[in-house]
Amino acid sequence: MASIAVDDVSKHFISRAHADRLPVLQNISFTGGNGQFICLLGRSGCGKSTLLSLISGLDEEFNGKINFDGVTVAERQNAGVRLGFVFQSPRLLPWKTVRDNLLFVLRRSGLQDWRERADLWLERVGLKDFAKAYPHELSGGMQQRVSLARAFAVDPDILLMDEPFSGLDEFTGRAMRTELLDLWQQTGKTVLFVTHNCFEACFLANRVIVLGGQPGRIVWDAPIDLDHPRDYEDPDLFRLSVKLTHVVMESAA
Repeated sequence: MASIAVDDVSKHFISRAHADRLPVLQNISFTGGNGQFICLLGRSGCGKSTLLSLISGLDEEFNGKINFDGVTVAERQNAGVRLGFVFQSPRLLPWKTVRDNLLFVLRRSGLQDWRERADLWLERVGLKDFAKAYPHELSGGMQQRVSLARAFAVDPDILLMDEPFSGLDEFTGRAMRTELLDLWQQTGKTVLFVTHNCFEACFLANRVIVLGGQPGRIVWDAPIDLDHPRDYEDPDLFRLSVKLTHVVMESAA
């Protein structure tokens, strides 16, 4: 596992409409690691997904510092720090089978047992019997389970997740959240999970960081002191989600 340190990070885009700088993130600082499940929570437009792109290295233009155990984003691959990324859509290669989608990533991971890893993780997410299927033959929930298997299979030090269940119906979403928590508890990975769903954040995380305003800034950062596994019907979970809803709403005022 690797720790992550985000130090005074700010980000702006260039607005073509106004030929000016459009600030998106302002002075974001936090640290995490040691198997934490951290949810980045906030309204649309507060910079949650942008922050995840900076941490992943998909966007390298920002002010401030991001380190993994003292290693910068630019240096992390040479230092052997692995990140897994699960997007809002599964982003599977449609011309490859389920198993080949995993192998495509694993061959480039540097791991020696990549064939065995593909089979192991398809079994762990319940898709062993669909290894030879193509993405269009799977439901949306099954496709997202493939993307989960792909992300965990590379043995990431930190798993980044950008609203991965927002496109699923609530019944499938509930099953996927429970499955994710099972995998997290089995592996002890550090997870950074973006959501705009307050109840989802309370159900999953043991720490929630709320981003608010435009540009986005941290307005709340606190642990969720409820034991895992959690019950959807738990009144304490509901009360916490209501509290977080008020925090998010006030952050936009």
